Amino acid sequence: MLTGTIRNQVDQIWNAFWSGGVSNPLSVIEQLTFLMFIKRLDDLHTVEERKAQDLGIEMKRRIFPEGTDEKGEPYDNMRWSRFKNFEAREMMRVVDEHVFPFLRQLGEAGSSYGTHMKDARLGFSNANLLAKVVELLDNIPMDDRDTKGDVYEYMLGKIASAGTNGQFRTPRHIIELMVNIMAPKPNDVICDPAAGTCGFLVAAGEYVREHHPQMLRNAEQRAHFHNNMFHGFDFDSTMLRIGAMNMTLHGVENADVSYRDSLAQEHGSDEGAYSLILANPPFAGSLDYDTTAKDLLKIVKTKKTELLFMALFLRQLRTGGRAAVVVPDGVLFGSSTAHKDIRKMLVEDHKLDAIIKLPSGVFRPYAGVSCAIVIFTKTNSGGTGDVWFYDMTADGFSLDDKRTPLLDAAKLGACPAEALTDEEHTKNNLPDILARWSDQTAEADRPRTAQSFMVPKSEIIATGSWDLSLNRYKEIEHEEVEHAAPAEIIAELRAQEAEIAAGLDRLEGMLG
Repeated sequence: MLTGTIRNQVDQIWNAFWSGGVSNPLSVIEQLTFLMFIKRLDDLHTVEERKAQDLGIEMKRRIFPEGTDEKGEPYDNMRWSRFKNFEAREMMRVVDEHVFPFLRQLGEAGSSYGTHMKDARLGFSNANLLAKVVELLDNIPMDDRDTKGDVYEYMLGKIASAGTNGQFRTPRHIIELMVNIMAPKPNDVICDPAAGTCGFLVAAGEYVREHHPQMLRNAEQRAHFHNNMFHGFDFDSTMLRIGAMNMTLHGVENADVSYRDSLAQEHGSDEGAYSLILANPPFAGSLDYDTTAKDLLKIVKTKKTELLFMALFLRQLRTGGRAAVVVPDGVLFGSSTAHKDIRKMLVEDHKLDAIIKLPSGVFRPYAGVSCAIVIFTKTNSGGTGDVWFYDMTADGFSLDDKRTPLLDAAKLGACPAEALTDEEHTKNNLPDILARWSDQTAEADRPRTAQSFMVPKSEIIATGSWDLSLNRYKEIEHEEVEHAAPAEIIAELRAQEAEIAAGLDRLEGMLG
């Protein structure tokens, strides 16, 4: 948990960039990512140095070579612990002319920590700004993994609060809900094909650390956690850098965060590769048939990205693999052949588990589109029984553009620190969703007028379009209202009219 002091320090860094002329929030995050990466390289090198000194052996992994670079600059000067003490103009010269070329060289060499730095550039020329940011960043205590991760998450939150590029960030409490519903296990292989800042992968990693701490004490499972468990793809290099840094600062050493246009290229190598998919893919556009992966078009012939991503999830999951993904409401009831084909596949060919309808303001102020979380298991042999529907009406925040918290911080999110009263539940449904999902014994008996209920597979098929919209099955309980007989109402109206007419006659008499 971040203290107010650390938040203020981050705010000071942010304000320094803005006053120094770097006003695009995404550019600020990118430059901070570079600087935090440079600092981390020095930290890693220092750990190896101390280990070698304590054991009296040669360094096994030397990040900064001995000697000088091709321009004659000592590699030692490129270390954060050294250049942070330089005068501003000298610091700018070393960082701009030597440190960043060194970063790009690491990227070209293919090192795991340099992969996303191939085109790294210092994005400003103000020496005083660099010196100030380096000083402020150096003063933030980031010795432990939790603080590092929280600092970076707080920085990422500023992308959304700045009012631009917010589409890159799914609200953290919605991510938390989806991860807790899916409950990742130590042997899972997890993928987000539209990873952005890797929010889902980070949350999944934190869940595994908290619920399966013994995993990191087992050498084989620890290697799996750091090298094979997490896979994130994106086609924006800035997002890749930010996502990779997010994973690194949350303690995942070598996550597979790589460049890929998931829909527009064929990647048959990862068919059936993942046991769990968590995603909120972009769904505001169409693709060209010519650029769309042919194997996805075989599953569903469409240009709509939201349907192509559903086909992609089904292809990437291994048999028995599970998915929790955000889709626009149109996927649930769209009338095109492609919409029906996807729904038919989910219901009849695989196991559709649940539909959680989200309130329409959950992604404001960036999008007002109505969405739902679809949860399913890939079986290739059916298995859908009763499908669980939940009508989420509140997520703890106001559903307008301001998204103001409606409860204290301790009562927000899917796993609040304090239990909620019935009245507070009306402002935050997330804990109730998790509780009902975890114990579905009572769900089958709930009426269709309740907030959650079950719908049998046969009823969904009987619609003829495999309709999955909650409103198709939800029943509204109308209160009985007694009205007076029409004759009584008419008589009352006539009496009122007569009274008005008499009043007008009296008024005319007084005026006449």
